[in-house]
Amino acid sequence: MREYHYLARVDDIPARQSRRFEVGGKEILVCHVKGEFFALDNICTHAYAQLNEGRLRGYRLICPLHGASFDVRDGSVKGKPALVPLKSYSLKIEDGEISVRLE
Repeated sequence: MREYHYLARVDDIPARQSRRFEVGGKEILVCHVKGEFFALDNICTHAYAQLNEGRLRGYRLICPLHGASFDVRDGSVKGKPALVPLKSYSLKIEDGEISVRLE
């Protein structure tokens, strides 16, 4: 059975913003876009950069270092120089609490 780890309350992450968490030795970024929440690795796959320092434009997450971009819904690459997608994680929201499942 895969365990979910509590991260925050829904109200702790304003719309159109993201927040970084450290869970199980991993840096996870939770993005709040259009009423939905998504969880991804926080480290860019192109060069070691923390994506929480980048920009969130709709469903597009833009790396602060070289401008690579990713789709927050599934981690897919939307703009070079990145070629490898970000790992995405399953979220669960119950009673206003956001939890993530690490795989």
